[in-house]
Amino acid sequence: MPIASKLGQFLLQQGIDCQPIHHPRSASFQQAIEQANVVPELTLKAVPLLDRKGPVLAVIPYLAELDLNVVNETLGRDFQVIDEARISRLFKDCEPGNIPALGMAYGMPVLVDSDVLEFDHCFVRCGCSSTMLKLSGNALQLAMRGAIKVRVSRWPEVLSETLGVGVNSCSGSLSLDTVARKLEKVYKLPPMPETAVRIMHLISDPDSDVFQLAEIIERDPSLSAQIMRYARSALFHYRGELTSIKDAINIVLGFDRVSKLAMGIASAKAFAISTEGPLGLRDFWQHALYAGVLSQALALMADPQLQLDDKDAYLNGLLHNFGILLIGHLFPPEFKMLNKLRESDPEASMQQIEQQVFGIGSAQEFIALGHGSMGAILLKLWGMPEATVKTAAMHQNYGYEGEYQTDVKLVQLANYLLAQYGIGDEPQEMDASPLFEALGIDQDKAFALAELTVDQCRSLDGMAEQMVA
Repeated sequence: MPIASKLGQFLLQQGIDCQPIHHPRSASFQQAIEQANVVPELTLKAVPLLDRKGPVLAVIPYLAELDLNVVNETLGRDFQVIDEARISRLFKDCEPGNIPALGMAYGMPVLVDSDVLEFDHCFVRCGCSSTMLKLSGNALQLAMRGAIKVRVSRWPEVLSETLGVGVNSCSGSLSLDTVARKLEKVYKLPPMPETAVRIMHLISDPDSDVFQLAEIIERDPSLSAQIMRYARSALFHYRGELTSIKDAINIVLGFDRVSKLAMGIASAKAFAISTEGPLGLRDFWQHALYAGVLSQALALMADPQLQLDDKDAYLNGLLHNFGILLIGHLFPPEFKMLNKLRESDPEASMQQIEQQVFGIGSAQEFIALGHGSMGAILLKLWGMPEATVKTAAMHQNYGYEGEYQTDVKLVQLANYLLAQYGIGDEPQEMDASPLFEALGIDQDKAFALAELTVDQCRSLDGMAEQMVA
């Protein structure tokens, strides 16, 4: 039974195209996702609900939780989650635990989380423990025609103690947790792109190898071209011929560097912002690439007793400014103003510039957080490493003492050194001696390293241009 009979009839009658994904028989939803090699973040799950008026099927992202209070408040009902015995009676043609998300096939009212209707494509169960279905965004829209569409799911919380910051506004003190909840509720946060998700899962798998990484990258011609250009840059002094992604990984770059660079590049495709200006995509990518390279080099120069991981430092430097992309994506008018203010006053800190925009427009309380905290919220929701989240949150907080403080200070020092060459968004004039001291790095050697790194990274400027083409 590859597809439940009622579901198959519904798909045929409605003219809904889908792609079956066959896999070994699974004992759980999670196992099915793993065996079908589908993306959890793009997978939907069905939650059957029941009250005195009858059943309803709620459809939400697999990794999210159903907010039953919101459902009941929205519909004026008193739902409870249905137990397994009753579920089996509603879905008689389905194997136990394999409820399809397309409840219309069973004549059930459907409540679909509005977020999932923004997906380019998704994966769903089909009533069988050895098959899943892939639907395009258009096919999902068609399948959910007539469903009640409302935001009814909640993602894992971004705790203020995890990010370690809050924000003071004219209306009082707001915890980052509070603002994160409101941001999620009011605005559509971009999901992590599928390629980035696949790479992140690969990184976390101890049995992954170069061939799997190369296969993912090669599916994206633009990403492949950027990785090849990176491998051929002056940073690595490789004069031989590179003909494949596998060669670039094996001979020049290494698995860790490529996986983290590719994940960062793929993640940035979630945002749609202007390429121009000091905060535009072109300058963003120049800064990100330089900061990643210099952070990694500084980690190798730092006091060995700090046990800094140079590969983690590379990722932290690459992603620490993602909040700028998120602000540009969610708040185009405010971002345009930030861009102009940055251009007119290049010596001001980003914190000062962001505070100038605070109080203007509907995004005021979010802009007041600063791009660091905004980026940390998104990186946390995307499941990025804690050190990367903390670095994004705190990289503007000089003097920060707390968890992952050496990771934070390392990126702060990289930003300070890059600012001496007009790269990035930090002021050139500041007392960086506490950073050198905390990291055990000699100032003269660090400046020499920065000069060498910037000179070598100039070969990456064409790569930054390619990323925004």
